[in-house]
Amino acid sequence: MGGELCSAGMGNGLLTRIGKTWSKAEKSLNDAVARSRVGKYFKLEARKSCFTKELRAGLATFLTMAYIITVNATIIADSGGTCSISDCSVPANQTAAGPDCMLKPNPGYEACLANTKSDLIVGTVLSSMIGSIAMGVLANLPLGLAPGMGSNAYLAYNLVGFHGSGPIKYQTALAVVLVEGCAFLAISALGLREKLAKLFPRPVRLACAAGIGLFIAFVGLQIHQGVGLVGPDPSTLVTSTACANTNPSTGECLGGKMRSPKFWLASAGFLITSYGLMKNIKGSMIYGIVFVTLISWFRDTSVTVFPNTPTGDTNYLYFKKVVDFHTIKSTAGAISFTNFNKSEVWVALATLLYVDVLATTGTLFTMAEMGGFVNDKGGFEGEYLAYLVDAGSTVVGSALGMSPIATYVESSAGLREGGRTGLTAVTIGLCFFVSLFFIPLLSSVPPWAIGPSLIMVGVMMMKVVKDINWGDMKEAVPAFITMLLMPLTYSIANGIIGGIGLYIALGLYDHLVVLLKWLVEMRRRVAQEHNQVSATAAVELTNEII
Repeated sequence: MGGELCSAGMGNGLLTRIGKTWSKAEKSLNDAVARSRVGKYFKLEARKSCFTKELRAGLATFLTMAYIITVNATIIADSGGTCSISDCSVPANQTAAGPDCMLKPNPGYEACLANTKSDLIVGTVLSSMIGSIAMGVLANLPLGLAPGMGSNAYLAYNLVGFHGSGPIKYQTALAVVLVEGCAFLAISALGLREKLAKLFPRPVRLACAAGIGLFIAFVGLQIHQGVGLVGPDPSTLVTSTACANTNPSTGECLGGKMRSPKFWLASAGFLITSYGLMKNIKGSMIYGIVFVTLISWFRDTSVTVFPNTPTGDTNYLYFKKVVDFHTIKSTAGAISFTNFNKSEVWVALATLLYVDVLATTGTLFTMAEMGGFVNDKGGFEGEYLAYLVDAGSTVVGSALGMSPIATYVESSAGLREGGRTGLTAVTIGLCFFVSLFFIPLLSSVPPWAIGPSLIMVGVMMMKVVKDINWGDMKEAVPAFITMLLMPLTYSIANGIIGGIGLYIALGLYDHLVVLLKWLVEMRRRVAQEHNQVSATAAVELTNEII
């Protein structure tokens, strides 16, 4: 029974009576759940798992992906969300705020951003909770879902731009996500998802993941969004900064290069995360964030997230609540199809669909392979419903102000713990639900605590580079250009377009050679037939003369 599958030895008398009692109670609980409707629905015995193992697996996965709660909200909040010039405070000596108030320190706009970030934290939690529980209940797979890294950065920095400086408004960007989610759902329902993924060139597919990783890491290195190591330079475009004093608008160094206390604190957090991952410690991404955040919560220090300013005082008062249920005020349902006929909209739609088809399909198959779910035909139980849940979650996420939702590779942590059923995913969803009540704490995580985790995500996404055939220039050149253009042009779409375009251009040579060979062969055949006709005509003429 379920208890027997998960029973543990007594360790040759080393366990105490409490341990023995707990083991006996755990076995009884597992047996009861395995025989119940819940156990039969999730096929605990058929998949050789048990209730407590599924709970542990769900908790392990949540700990490894919980960083997305603050990371995703911080990234999308950089777009400004629904905040606009109307939210800016009017200077004392002026009658109206200038258009640059959104790019410079402004109390009114910063207060709007703080509320928007809280909204986005709730949206991240809700979309992750709904997606994970749906994956568990409907597809019976131990996989966690949340807003995808890469697509969130694309929405924030390429579409909407930093504090609304991009070509598309936040509301229109959400409409793009909604349409993309519906298209993705239709493709999944029709069973075209895997076939569509195979249409894209293999080197570009592989390089896309690495390029997005470089893009995310580049974001994590910058002054406004991360650790502050990289900043602008009028001569070289970018340079190392980590300055004690910076221009609050541009991030340009004003003095004291490599002397920023926040940078060195973030570096310590990065080392903690790195050491944890080296030793395969679960939740390592969280430990680095927590370390930096706890130190940054102390006031009257050079690394505090609550400076002695009106905005800092307001944020600190909210932080002291600790437990609070925040209601989404601005980002939920903020979908608008205004200016939907722009060319940037259709490029964004194609890019998001491309990333979703490749990244999510690949992740699902990888996790299914790791869990031993893949059958001899290359499919796995619950595959069709898993695709529908994944696509449907994006539609739900867009209504909550989110970027596309994706299956997380961090689900591998739960698989390593023995998670084999949807109970693991349901546990992940319930953990996200509990975090809803700690918004004051989650909204007070500083950018220099998030930056190290963004860099580490970039590190993890680079591993696909080894699968690119660097000895074949037809594959190597498009792959390299794809990876190079994403961070250097600050656009994921540019990298994809450049890589595919170059792959097609290099492939034209082979097609032209084939065409020329065909033309030469056709000419030879025509000439041969012409000669045969001429010879036949000569013979006939000779016969007539005779």
